[in-house]
Amino acid sequence: MRDGGRIAAAIEVLGDVERTRRPVQDALKDWGLTHRFAGSKDRSAIGNLVFDVLRRKASLAAVMGSDSPRALALAAAVRLWGRSVPSLDALFAEDKFAPSPLTDDERAALAAGAVPADAPDWVKGDYPEWLAASLARAFGDRVVEEGEALAGRADVDLRVNTLKSGREQVLGGLTHLKAEPCRWSPVGIRIPAVDGDLRPGHVSSDLAYKKGWFEVQDEGSQLAALIASCGGGRQVVDLCAGAGGKTLALSAALGNHGQIYAYDSDKRRFGDILDRIDRSGSRNIQIREPRRDQDVLADLAGKSDLVLVDAPCTGSGTWRRRPDAKWRLAPGALEIRLKEQAAVLDNAVRLVKAGGRIVYITCSVLPEENEEQIAAFLARTPDFSLGDAAAAFAAVTGAAAPDLTRLGLDGHAGSMLRLTPALTGTDGFFVAVLNRTG
Repeated sequence: MRDGGRIAAAIEVLGDVERTRRPVQDALKDWGLTHRFAGSKDRSAIGNLVFDVLRRKASLAAVMGSDSPRALALAAAVRLWGRSVPSLDALFAEDKFAPSPLTDDERAALAAGAVPADAPDWVKGDYPEWLAASLARAFGDRVVEEGEALAGRADVDLRVNTLKSGREQVLGGLTHLKAEPCRWSPVGIRIPAVDGDLRPGHVSSDLAYKKGWFEVQDEGSQLAALIASCGGGRQVVDLCAGAGGKTLALSAALGNHGQIYAYDSDKRRFGDILDRIDRSGSRNIQIREPRRDQDVLADLAGKSDLVLVDAPCTGSGTWRRRPDAKWRLAPGALEIRLKEQAAVLDNAVRLVKAGGRIVYITCSVLPEENEEQIAAFLARTPDFSLGDAAAAFAAVTGAAAPDLTRLGLDGHAGSMLRLTPALTGTDGFFVAVLNRTG
């Protein structure tokens, strides 16, 4: 396919997403199934353009004065991919599969190409208008910078599995992907994001991955697991284990010592966790499947040194990777997540022994899910106190934490950690350590 046909295909997929409000990956997959002539490079280029449009949908619409799929795709081609207006004219004229020729209004908007100076912050930062107050409360005068960073492309981060390999060894095998050490995580490796229509490297096909030498895991997620491991623990419960990313990271950080119980309220989320455990060489992980009318964690009550709560959340910190999710997110979904978070925190309490701790993690940047959730927990659970996430971050990285937050927690000692693309180059993460004192 030529670029004109690729842009037309992106417009088609964006129209599908707009009509159905389904995940963009599903729309891209269905497009590929019905257009078998498109090769892997074509599908990659189309997907990149679609994702770039969704990352910056608000600002692109402001440039064009329209949020139609065609307007957004044209603006992305010029503003984000560096195509010129004359080159689009030529491209559309010579490719019969390209979109219809540019109109005069489109040429004028593309040539001007600037977001209006008086546009609101949510347009400049490319996030939903209904979240403007929440994000302003979290970031203050940095809100546009943080929004722009959340609208960028994400790098590919790997966590070296220290049960089987070392960082230098893995780096040596990934030089063809321009791999480099992560800035913060001592076990992290970063493969830089590609630009435009280039295809990223497929690390899961690498032999070292199949041997279990590394896992794909954002650096922020790695840091959250490493902070949770600070202080050790012979008995650990991962209460929202899902597919096991942080479970495996904890196992490696604890050197295969102790016992980790991986639980999730929905066993479908476990996915391929058994294969991942087997590949990793972890020997200290037990799976606890939920069972109807049976408390499968009852024997662990009051015995756990650490309960990891990787809480269900809006995923606002992962908008770089799932840009369609930020436009599909609705206030009702946030309310549901807040109730789920409070419930899982309260469930964690019964498992923690005196002197033990809960580590609460979200991949969200919204204060409702983070600082305000912790403030509410401490208010209703007086035998817990806020730990020092800053000290744990320093112990893990050897550096001072770039952003500690105490929003809404006056009167409490301790600190909470916030990671963001703008400040740390990671996905958005929040970490709070809650120590049981009674």
